[in-house]
Amino acid sequence: MLFRSTRGVEDNISSSEAILKGIAKDGGLFVPSSFPEVYSKLKDKVDYGYEELAEKIIGQYFTDIPNEDLIRAISDAYKGRFNVEVKNGFLELYHGPTSAFKDAALLFLPQIMKKAKKVINFKNEIVILTATSGDTGKAALEGFSGVEGFKVVVYYPKSGVSEVQEKQMRTQRGNNVFVVAIDGNFDDAQRGVKTIFSNKELKEDLEKSNISLSSANSINIGRLVPQIVYYFYGYFELVRQGEIKEGDNINVAVPTGNFGNILAAYYAKQMGLPIDKLICASNENNVLTDFFKEGTYDKNRELILTESPSMDILVSSNLERLLYELSDRDSEKVQELMNSLQSSGKYSITQEMKEKLSDFYGDYSEIDEVYKAIKDVYNKEDYLMDTHTAVAYSVYKKYQEKTGDNKKVLVASTASPFKFNRSIINALGIKVDEESDLELLNKLSDYTSLEIPAGLKELKDLPILHNLECPSDKMEATLKEILKVGV
Repeated sequence: MLFRSTRGVEDNISSSEAILKGIAKDGGLFVPSSFPEVYSKLKDKVDYGYEELAEKIIGQYFTDIPNEDLIRAISDAYKGRFNVEVKNGFLELYHGPTSAFKDAALLFLPQIMKKAKKVINFKNEIVILTATSGDTGKAALEGFSGVEGFKVVVYYPKSGVSEVQEKQMRTQRGNNVFVVAIDGNFDDAQRGVKTIFSNKELKEDLEKSNISLSSANSINIGRLVPQIVYYFYGYFELVRQGEIKEGDNINVAVPTGNFGNILAAYYAKQMGLPIDKLICASNENNVLTDFFKEGTYDKNRELILTESPSMDILVSSNLERLLYELSDRDSEKVQELMNSLQSSGKYSITQEMKEKLSDFYGDYSEIDEVYKAIKDVYNKEDYLMDTHTAVAYSVYKKYQEKTGDNKKVLVASTASPFKFNRSIINALGIKVDEESDLELLNKLSDYTSLEIPAGLKELKDLPILHNLECPSDKMEATLKEILKVGV
């Protein structure tokens, strides 16, 4: 398997190179040269363990990494640290150290990067740059903490994450991890990181110090591919539970911000997994909803800070990979669309591309709908979901009402409700005083009789270790100070 850039400059790139680079020279994203059909080879067994299934799927893409190294990377990433559960049709992806679905990829990414460095004899220290809307940052810090040969620098919007998410990042241990709050929103952070990556002069300065930059955002193919696994696992779990028969089509509903998670489901479908409709759920920042309805992507709108902050995004980077497939892998067309986004903040796809969007349904839910979904599902099914999952569930119900489609649905449950406990408490109508979000962990636990995840339970007593802040236009200067380059 080889990889190529969505914008055409780089082609025939090995998986190790693609993983370590993170982003292509032309600013494009690496995509596989093809999608291997694996469902037909897996369907006769169905009772796979998660790690076994990961080996069979990830191994289809990262073919230059020896199989024994891949198995070791998977084991080091997941054994005793992460698992996936399916309950009431919810695909619970948050049973990891940071209580969010990002653990699935960001525990694996540092392990596979270590193996990739060995394959191509890469000697430089790698600095992972990440912009986060809340969950990616902590998961990257946790995954790379203490990993030799790597540093991690995470930028987050100071007023754009929850109190719990911020405390998770600012208390992260490790001599190789750095956290920076910026005075902007997530899109500012993401734009700043992309600007750093495109700065050739900076890269040359870093190279003199034997430092290379890479990414832990889902623009990195090394992070995207492992996310394919849990859709296969979730499907086979539905078969094991007797919810569906092998071969039955299902729908998938995914709360969507940067488009990586639902793109992984799309890739799973290309690999033969029987997924019918991909339900793309947005919050009030409904730029993707408009795209799927009209074929026009327009980020020229105010970013709304919501109670599902990991979805407060107006530039969904991974959509570029879908555009590449919709355009029949026409890199010139993708470059044209991305240039339009850069210059005018919007683009429109062709009629032919629009017709290929039929796999998707896009809609959004506002906060009152989210609260209602949380309360209704808890009262009727004794099942508690977080705000992001509730967005997906609410949008799924809208889809069902509009279409009458009653296929079994797998709703991606992307975070523990304890990560957003104030919102959950408000939705359930629990009376509170002046407690902080961290103090509310116990109140929510007492009310629901659910156990607080271990990584969140200890947060209140952990010391703050990171205090760096900078304006959004000083991100590069701050990076140089951290790395002691050119200062």
